[in-house]
Amino acid sequence: MTTPLPPAEDPFGTLPPAGTAVAVAPGVWWARMPLPFALNHINIWLLEDGGGWTVVDCGFNDDATRAAWEALFAGPMGGRPVTRVITTHFHPDHMGLAAWLTARFGTTFHATLAEWLWGRMLSMQGAEECTPLAASFYADAGLPDPLAERLARRADAYRQAVPQVPAVLHRLRDDDVLTIGGRRWRVVVGRGHAPEQACLMGEEAGVFISGDQVLPKISPNVSVWPQQPDEDPLSDFLTSLEDVCRRVPDSLLVLPSHGRPFHGLHARAAELRHHHADRLDEVAEACRGGGKTVFEVMQAMFPRELDPIQVRFAIGEALAHVNHLLHRGVLVREAGVPARYRPA
Repeated sequence: MTTPLPPAEDPFGTLPPAGTAVAVAPGVWWARMPLPFALNHINIWLLEDGGGWTVVDCGFNDDATRAAWEALFAGPMGGRPVTRVITTHFHPDHMGLAAWLTARFGTTFHATLAEWLWGRMLSMQGAEECTPLAASFYADAGLPDPLAERLARRADAYRQAVPQVPAVLHRLRDDDVLTIGGRRWRVVVGRGHAPEQACLMGEEAGVFISGDQVLPKISPNVSVWPQQPDEDPLSDFLTSLEDVCRRVPDSLLVLPSHGRPFHGLHARAAELRHHHADRLDEVAEACRGGGKTVFEVMQAMFPRELDPIQVRFAIGEALAHVNHLLHRGVLVREAGVPARYRPA
């Protein structure tokens, strides 16, 4: 669930239309791909790499995105081949066309091990396995039966969006250094929004490709999912924000996956930390009356009307905050289904 936050600095007023690209630094180009969601775009980063291009993130697996790629190949990319495909993390808007791009150019696929494994696993997991798992998860969260059943029927949505993930991985590890276009790019792993998101710091280029770890105007979704119902991804996210600020100079231009490039990484990370501190206070207050389900907590966090897709993310985000308070001993879980939470 993405939540609006105060606006950050916005030096880029021109948005590149689909199929075009804008230079943001020497050898670094910004393209935007359409998405069939309320969040209607993803940023793709094209890095000049000798006689070809390193591509960072791939876009959603649909005809509109393929058409945008075809326009890029023929236009701004000048007919030069893609020589390396990097995905920051496994989500469909980032990894969706990775198999298509690597097959088309006969090139290599690069990601962290956790992101590749999650993508491979979910792309192979059918409804027969996903549906009962999700049904149990949403029942435990206290969703009304019709809504829980509707969400459970969509539990294999990843497989529908990403039917194939490259079978061969060139693994990225935290602090790895890649040479792209004669420049050094350091891998900075971020956690919480995804298990092992690969951000790229290019100090020589003056930029930091932040993926979804740090976005300029919305908070990245930090959710608990049916496969790991007891996880505390919010702790991972908050720790990662501190790690990013320790390692990445504040002077670098941030290239996010959504929204415009911006300066002010450290201030933005501080805003995100304060945002989640406020959310945790809201959740603790919502449970103060005792015996609240995750669905009731979600309604307190997101009082507006939500469509089923938004509910799916909002439930995950509500449980992430509940689990964080549970792990810290602020809340306790009462026995039974649905689960209910009250102050310790």
